[in-house]
Amino acid sequence: MTLLLQQLFNALALGGVYALVALGLTLVYGVMRVPNFAHGGLYMLGAYFTYAVLNGLGVGYVPALLLAAVAVALLAALLERVVFYPLRNAPHVHSMIAAIGVLFFLEAAVQLIWGPDFKQITEPVPGILNAGGVIITWQRLIVILASLLVMLGLNYFLKRTLTGATIEAMSQNREGARLVGINVNRVGMLTFAISGALAAAAAALIAPIISVAPSMGEVMNLKVFAIIILGGMGSVPGAIVGAFLLAFAEVFGGFYINLDFADVIGFAALVIVLAIRPEGLFRRGT
Repeated sequence: MTLLLQQLFNALALGGVYALVALGLTLVYGVMRVPNFAHGGLYMLGAYFTYAVLNGLGVGYVPALLLAAVAVALLAALLERVVFYPLRNAPHVHSMIAAIGVLFFLEAAVQLIWGPDFKQITEPVPGILNAGGVIITWQRLIVILASLLVMLGLNYFLKRTLTGATIEAMSQNREGARLVGINVNRVGMLTFAISGALAAAAAALIAPIISVAPSMGEVMNLKVFAIIILGGMGSVPGAIVGAFLLAFAEVFGGFYINLDFADVIGFAALVIVLAIRPEGLFRRGT
């Protein structure tokens, strides 16, 4: 039971990170119908910006996280204007190729600035918490609480504010939203900015636990696309459920079967679910 609870906390922390990244990608797809393959690059930049702010400005961990989130949000909004907006009427494959190009460009830029070597961010609260024999690091506890807080804040924003309502209106009917006076261009930029901030926050939370590397965005890309397909393309609840399902499959599968096959087990679970329910666990907009 102690080992089970130990893995449960690990899965919750990993699932929280997956959920934040997947939520940003889901919002962009739901509003813009753009499969943003550059999303993993924004996640990777969030980790590197956090590393740069911590080491360059000497500020605390929380200010570094917030500054990284703001910087990546602004960059994501700029990408929407410069890259995706001009392709709004082009075939979807054009925006997909452009997004992949942006991902490779961001990776090359990071290697040029910080080099290809792994970077390490020191845990802001070192040490462990022993709760009845269940050992969890303070950083994982921070990840769980912070990701939950961000998800609750995002839910409040989408359900209780006028700006959030315009995002949901566009996700349901873009042309109808435009006809009732919603500035679809501004909402599109805002959606990209939110997705960038979520990805950067997730990267800053997990960075003290893992090593920061230029290729970390590619791995996350595969996982979050699997998550939103599993949960249902464009479904916010589906992104959250899919994120935790994948995290639980990876953590418990890796622990009870073989750690080397953790990723394989997670994607095998995805294939099984989609074989039974091809549209995903949730329909879009549910």
